[in-house]
Amino acid sequence: MRMKAEHAPEHSMDPRSADDAPARESVVDNAIYLGGRRVDSPPSVAAAITSLRSRPGAMAWIGLYRPEDTELAKASEEFGLHELAVEDAIVAHQRPKADRYGQTLFVVLRAARYLDQEEKVEFGELHVFIGPDFVLTVRHSEAPDLSRVRRRMESNPDLLRQGPQAVLYAILDAVVDGYAPVVAGLQNDIDEIEVQVFGGDPAAPRRIYALSREVIEFQRATSPLVGMLDGFIAASPKYGVDEELQSYLRDVSDHAITVTERVAVFRQMLQDILIVNSTLVSQAQNEEMTKLTAASIAQGDEVKKISAWAAILFAPTLVGTIYGMNFDHMPELHWLVGYPFAVVLMGVVCLTLYLVFKRRDWL
Repeated sequence: MRMKAEHAPEHSMDPRSADDAPARESVVDNAIYLGGRRVDSPPSVAAAITSLRSRPGAMAWIGLYRPEDTELAKASEEFGLHELAVEDAIVAHQRPKADRYGQTLFVVLRAARYLDQEEKVEFGELHVFIGPDFVLTVRHSEAPDLSRVRRRMESNPDLLRQGPQAVLYAILDAVVDGYAPVVAGLQNDIDEIEVQVFGGDPAAPRRIYALSREVIEFQRATSPLVGMLDGFIAASPKYGVDEELQSYLRDVSDHAITVTERVAVFRQMLQDILIVNSTLVSQAQNEEMTKLTAASIAQGDEVKKISAWAAILFAPTLVGTIYGMNFDHMPELHWLVGYPFAVVLMGVVCLTLYLVFKRRDWL
């Protein structure tokens, strides 16, 4: 007999404490199906298990919303769920994945929906246990809306008659289809950001960063789906999945590939937009520096002109000042050509200075 390995228990990453969480009924919907039609709606998990055991060939579909540990432990005991998968379902905040434990398949999906008012993406988490005669879903958020999936399946008994694998397909299809509005919303946000960037909005970099984080989170939610669906399709013959259901799975896989490709393009576009924004900001700064430099040069030219004319005007002022001094013993006072000489001297000095400054582009 193989001994069960002991390991440290996982801890919840939900910031709310148990006391803060509102009291609610965790059982959203229980149903027992036989031949693709609902034959019973038990009020609890225990009643659903009892009803299932009393109907050979039936299938139970149990929907839980943030269940208590005891409720999930009861289902785990009755359905033989692996303790690691149960821990993941309790703790939540898991990456999208698909693990098989014996005859039970454990699938983690990340749903998403776009909130128009807040212009942001809200992510949800869904855990699905698939067994030979049961489907157990554990939601930790409002999305996805599994009631619509259940109504769709109940309206198509032929598909529901194929059992838990058909329910898994419907859930996968609903999650992937739910990505389409998110893709459209992100595309619209990117278009708005481009307008902001080229319009010089200073708030653009902050919005680019916030949207980039949402796109990265969306990419983490969608990228594992392609490999997961490929694995389901490859293993379909082994587990006796109907060929028509395999076609449906391939259709879901095609949609998932389209979404992942679009998300990868969004991430690259945001990186390019951020680079363009940085370039535009640098260009604007360079233009401001160019304007400041041009203004400084213009001011320097004006200072040169003022200095040059001041120097030109200073020369005759100096000569006139000297000859205007009232001293009796100045040798030039009684010189007959003194006045014309002084005038000519001032003119020559001024002309010489003018030519010198003109040659140096000061004037």
